[in-house]
Amino acid sequence: MKPRIRLGFSDFYPAFDFCDNYFTRLLSKKYEVVVSDQPDFLIYSDYGEGFRRHSGIRIYFTGENIRPKFTDCDYAFNCDFSDHPNHMRLPCWRFHAAAAYSLPIRPRNEPEKLLATKTRFCNFVFSNKYCPTRNRFFRLLSKYKRVDAGGRLYNNIGGTIGAGFQAKLKFIQPYKFTIAFENETYPGYTTEKLYDALYVDSLPIYWGNPKVGMEFNRACFLDCRDYGSLNALVQRVIELDQDDRLYYEYFQEERFQPDVPSEADFSRQVLAQFDRIISTGKTPVAQQRKPARHFIIDPAQSVAALVKRKTLRIARKASYYTNRRRIEADSKRR
Repeated sequence: MKPRIRLGFSDFYPAFDFCDNYFTRLLSKKYEVVVSDQPDFLIYSDYGEGFRRHSGIRIYFTGENIRPKFTDCDYAFNCDFSDHPNHMRLPCWRFHAAAAYSLPIRPRNEPEKLLATKTRFCNFVFSNKYCPTRNRFFRLLSKYKRVDAGGRLYNNIGGTIGAGFQAKLKFIQPYKFTIAFENETYPGYTTEKLYDALYVDSLPIYWGNPKVGMEFNRACFLDCRDYGSLNALVQRVIELDQDDRLYYEYFQEERFQPDVPSEADFSRQVLAQFDRIISTGKTPVAQQRKPARHFIIDPAQSVAALVKRKTLRIARKASYYTNRRRIEADSKRR
């Protein structure tokens, strides 16, 4: 008989299914999982403060570029490369891949078959307006050929593609290129954007995680950091668009580094971390006496971090509205 655990969820995005998700499916391999409003273990994210009402073990998870606060949580999963003993790296692309779909084995030496499916040039599927680097690249590449924008941002196809990863995959599959820029650049922060493009064999044009090559083989996609400038990256895209032989070379490369664990092996590692969480018997941080820094230094640092985030967001908004008309005009080029 499987050991029984009471698991709870808090502060996730509205569409998150508390009863059927990455964590419940993974833990159900070894435990009888009961989703409860009075859990022994609470997994929480970034969309609220409800976790503070829970006095038991708190487990923080985020797919965003946000750092865990171990004064609030007992354990954490996020994209960071961290040596903290109660942290495990679980980047968004891993969470997304295991929850949704696995990369298929790529066929070799079939350029004609692949190219026959690539009937369109490049796509851009985003709703977040406030990434100046991504917006500028969209504008620059649109001067060469029309880039189809299927999200809410700069939409030029007559409507959005719809919700869900299946709608996105169906949309991007016919394109030779996919703009797969992250919202931000930060070591370890790799979301589903690169993974989705690789899944449908649409050559990713990537910007984001400076350490992306630790997991993904940078020879199978275009990494902005290899080209020195966005203009140089655009010229490389043009070169590949006009030379099928060079274009296909990217599809003959492996997609991961040799030492990257398979999805099955990685799932076992995450499950082993949960085994440790469940069996350790740690006194929850919610029940521990708070040190003086919790009331003096931590609030000051939190305010400084908030001001920094707000300032950066204002700068990104200013960049977006300054360049919006030019970018929208370029996006309508045919």
